[in-house]
Amino acid sequence: MTDTAALAARLDTAAREAAATTQLTADVALAAPGAYAVQRALVARRLARGERMVGVKMGLTSRAKMAQMGVDEVIWGRLTDAMWIPDGGAVDTAAHIHPRVEPEVAFLLDRTPVVGDDFAACVRAVAPALELIDSRYADFRFTLADVIADNTSAAGFVVGPWRPVPDGLDNLGVLLEVDGEVVQTGSTAAILGDPRRAFDAAVRLAGADGITLAPGWVVLAGAATAAVPLAPGSHVRAVVEGLGTASLTARGARP
Repeated sequence: MTDTAALAARLDTAAREAAATTQLTADVALAAPGAYAVQRALVARRLARGERMVGVKMGLTSRAKMAQMGVDEVIWGRLTDAMWIPDGGAVDTAAHIHPRVEPEVAFLLDRTPVVGDDFAACVRAVAPALELIDSRYADFRFTLADVIADNTSAAGFVVGPWRPVPDGLDNLGVLLEVDGEVVQTGSTAAILGDPRRAFDAAVRLAGADGITLAPGWVVLAGAATAAVPLAPGSHVRAVVEGLGTASLTARGARP
C-alpha cells in the first residue's frame, strides 16, 4: 500500500532543503491517480504552513513532450502565493536544486469557470509569463508519475503586465532571452495548438480533482519553448508577440 503522506513529506523536504531525492517510482509502484494524491498531500503541507492557492498550471502541453512521455493527456499542478515572483524580481538559485525557466502565457480568471463555459466569459486578461521549474529528483530525471507527484516540477512563476485578451492567441511568436541574447524561439501554437485549449483542460482536470478555480486566480497555459537552465547572475526575459514581456533575475555569483 502506498504511503501517500510519507512520499509527500519526502518531496517537501527535498524542496525545502534544496537537496535532490531519488525517483519515487524507484521505491514504489505509482500510477497517475496515486501520483495526484501525493501532489495533493504535498501542497496541503504547504497550505498548512500558511501558503494559499492562487491558481493552477498546465504541463506536457506540447505534442512533442506528450510523445516523449508516451501520453496523450496534459498534466496539471497547483500554484501558491509563495511561488509568485514579481515581474523583474529576483530568484535565489541556491534555494533550488537545478532550476530552469520557460516562457508561458498566463490567464487571469474573471469568474469561476465550469466545464463547457465560454473562454471569453471567464477570462479577464492575458499576460506573458515565465515559469521557474525545479524537479526535486536527482539529475532532473523522472517518470510521468514522478513529475505529477512533484507538483509538475513547479517552483515559481512571473506574470507580466495584464492586458485584454486579443482576438487571436494561437500563433503568437515567443522569444526567451538570457542576458539579452535569444536562446529559444517558439510560438503559442506549441501550447496545444492554442493556449485556450490549455485553459479548457485546466478547468476540466482541476474540477475533476475537486478544485474550484476562483476569480482572480492565474492559469499558466504551458511552455511555448523548451526550458533552459537558470544560471546565477543571469537575467531572463520572455517576449510574447502582442502581449509584452515578463522577466526575472537569478541572484547569486556567476560561476
